[in-house]
Amino acid sequence: MRISHRTPEGNEAYPHEIPQFGLGVFLMSEGGECKSSVLNALDAGYTHIDTARVYANESEVGQAIKESGVNRDSVFITTKLRRGHATGYEDTLEHCKKSLELLDMEYIDLYLVHAPPEDPEHRMPVWKAMEHCLEQGWVKAIGVSNYGAAHLEAMKDYASYMPCVNQVEFNPWLQRPQLKQAIEDAGAKVMAYSPLARGHKVDDPQLAEIAQRLGCTPAQVAIKFCYDQGCITIPKSSNPERIIENLASLEVDISEEMDAILALEENYVSGWDPTTEP
Repeated sequence: MRISHRTPEGNEAYPHEIPQFGLGVFLMSEGGECKSSVLNALDAGYTHIDTARVYANESEVGQAIKESGVNRDSVFITTKLRRGHATGYEDTLEHCKKSLELLDMEYIDLYLVHAPPEDPEHRMPVWKAMEHCLEQGWVKAIGVSNYGAAHLEAMKDYASYMPCVNQVEFNPWLQRPQLKQAIEDAGAKVMAYSPLARGHKVDDPQLAEIAQRLGCTPAQVAIKFCYDQGCITIPKSSNPERIIENLASLEVDISEEMDAILALEENYVSGWDPTTEP
């Protein structure tokens, strides 16, 4: 999938190719857990790993890439500026350098602001620093996470390059049509996390019925839904069998059940949701 940054003139800048499917490593802070998961994912054929400073596992991601023997250029790495670190221009530059150091890499493929900086006064300088990281080649692409439509609209007043993605919770129970449209209108792609609503919906009886009709697992239905909606999709798992099962979601044809899946929408937010903050 191609991502790029829209300029105020409406042009595209810094285009980059991103694998539409990847492994999320949220909540993998036990020693060795993240490294093992990344190694298993790379072995299964994954080419995109999504981490963040706040996950405290960037170093294990970097170690796994090195130990796997795969070429750095053949793996796409996403990481994020911690919200508590998004407090100004210089701080943002320093934390980007720190993530590079922890990953032990010369560049990051995609660097995201993990959530809108809590102080609105910090939002412009933080983004200008993100743009500097992009221009310096420290990162190949920049984006945001957990931004709402109002946050994206406000960025148009100060961004030289709009975000190429907005990573938000997205799944059959939280389809966010207005936010999805706002993201696409800004020239960005939706990056979907928590395709199973943090596991809250894995036992949804309606989902189970859909999966039974399709001959796949409920998790595969939810993951493929995000993917088929055009979202970059990053389910997390540290279970080797589940890592393979999740990747196999891409082979499932859910088209005949799309109406039933769309009907699961209930605006269900499973956890953190800064998109609605001022």
